[in-house]
Amino acid sequence: MIPKFLLVLFCSFFAGLVHAQASFVVVAANMKEAFIEIQNQFQKENKGELKVIYGSSGNFASQIMNGAPFHLFISADEQYPLELFKKGKTVNEGTVYAIGKLALIANKGKGITLDDSKDKIADVIRKANKIALAKPELAPYGRASVEYLKASNLWGLANSKIVYADNVAMAAMFVTTGSADIGFTALSIAKSPSVAKQISSTELTEGYQSIKQRMVLIKNPTPDAIRLYEFMQSPKAKEILKAHGYQIPP
Repeated sequence: MIPKFLLVLFCSFFAGLVHAQASFVVVAANMKEAFIEIQNQFQKENKGELKVIYGSSGNFASQIMNGAPFHLFISADEQYPLELFKKGKTVNEGTVYAIGKLALIANKGKGITLDDSKDKIADVIRKANKIALAKPELAPYGRASVEYLKASNLWGLANSKIVYADNVAMAAMFVTTGSADIGFTALSIAKSPSVAKQISSTELTEGYQSIKQRMVLIKNPTPDAIRLYEFMQSPKAKEILKAHGYQIPP
């Protein structure tokens, strides 16, 4: 029989391990600027350890399918979280936390001006040497960019000039560094101060399906991951999302 004092120490030790468990949160690259603010607000009242990783939604979904020990997936679309739910990898279907918008951006140093006129956009694409785009098979904003180009009858002009990035933040980086003249990215990224000072941009409002961004808790989430999931739906988080160019679902 285990002495009582040892049993108490044993239970306390494991309780401490559970309490100290880090929460792994994977976040779509387009959300980085907004999520940094949301995380800062969240951790004013919740001191648990969050390990946050940014990247493409497609890559994260694949890693989760293969058993990656993540706790909360904040995706750039609905498709990947819903596929994970169907495969039994998540607690439930999750919820749509934001609706994203697409933007066309141009490097200021290239002397390119942008507006939302279709003729102007066609002219800019015609004159561009390289056009940055997130890989559509991995990134929902890349998929939306292809949809826009095809719906606007601009795919033929753009196709041979496209350079593909692993995620939408990298696509924007190609433009800010001058590796590409223009590119398609999330409006939230185009509005971020570090990007906006180096580019001109125009919001694209049609020609692609609404980009509904869904988040979902992975099976066996930590308490902190659950609290963050709930905080993402709070008025405070919604205000941050709106400030970064997202629409909030009804």
